[in-house]
Amino acid sequence: MLIKVLAAETTLGTAGNVGNATVVRLYNGHSAALVISRTNASDSVIGSLTVKNGETVDLEKEPTDKLSAASNGASVKVVKVAYRN
Repeated sequence: MLIKVLAAETTLGTAGNVGNATVVRLYNGHSAALVISRTNASDSVIGSLTVKNGETVDLEKEPTDKLSAASNGASVKVVKVAYRN
């Protein structure tokens, strides 16, 4: 799998749009599973998912949508990546 990194990695210490990303690579570095939520620009919840500890997922979203962790967001690493089919 090829990954084109488009920005510097950061954390979900606070909710954010991850540099207006449309695709985000997310890694849960916490010792437990964490709930990750996606909200729109008005902070209305679109959906959420549980990411197991040590798991990496790629998420697609709208540029202004925000991601946040229910807890321990500083342990969640995120980076904007290119979309590829």
